[in-house]
Amino acid sequence: MSTQRKLYKTDKVMPTQEELDRIGRVLKFFPSVSKHPNTLTLQQVWEFNNLGYISGITIFNETEMRQHRKYFDSLLEDVLSQGGSSYSIISAHMKYGKVFDLLNHPKIVSCVSDILGEDVIGWGAHYFCKMPYDTKIVGWHQDAGYWPLTPSKTITVWLAIDDATVENGAMRFVAGSHLLGHITSRQSKPDENSILSQIVEDVNQYGDIVDNELQAGEISIHTDLLLHGSNANPSPNRRCGLTLRYCTPDVIASYKWDREGVVVSGIDKDGHWGNPSRPYKD
Repeated sequence: MSTQRKLYKTDKVMPTQEELDRIGRVLKFFPSVSKHPNTLTLQQVWEFNNLGYISGITIFNETEMRQHRKYFDSLLEDVLSQGGSSYSIISAHMKYGKVFDLLNHPKIVSCVSDILGEDVIGWGAHYFCKMPYDTKIVGWHQDAGYWPLTPSKTITVWLAIDDATVENGAMRFVAGSHLLGHITSRQSKPDENSILSQIVEDVNQYGDIVDNELQAGEISIHTDLLLHGSNANPSPNRRCGLTLRYCTPDVIASYKWDREGVVVSGIDKDGHWGNPSRPYKD
């Protein structure tokens, strides 16, 4: 059991496709078996299992969201001044106490537990911030395809820091595509201007495309095998979201990704995850 919290540098590595292939990952959808959810409805659990996502869940009110946005504005300004980009705030729960707190937020964890069960690991936090008139896209992809995790039992909570609309590049889902298992992808080309290197082609054949529009303070939840992406932001309005990643404790992480996993609910009975402490810096 992993109970002791500690601080350390993770040295997390992003593996190549060849290295991923050697892991022998189990990439298939594991549906939620929740029969008595505490926060979500049974209809929402059904939507997660059959569509691959749930959307429009309110977590923070306008006042609370203004505080979070003010915090992010300051964080972004600091990162940009040091030569970073609006997409470079990765593993944020390992660096910033307030993001660590969001990963552990009771309202969010309660929703996640209704899908994954009582024992939950939070292992990732990454701001995806599209600035006004940002020409970058996020190509169609499955998260499980490039993560060194097995089995594929991770879900992503996408917290809207700003309103996410079609006009400013809201995330898009291919409904039901998670039921098809791992789908072949290719490397993106420089002229495609994609943030991620992985792209799945001709996604219309895999299901209906749905725009995931959210108001600031709302979350969506999607499974790691759901095809998703987003268009560029040609509008004058910023579109920022914080992705929070969660999995069940039986998931095994390679390339030191396990060091970033925090027990946010229940226990890690097999001790697979590092369970680091809250960073001192907010």
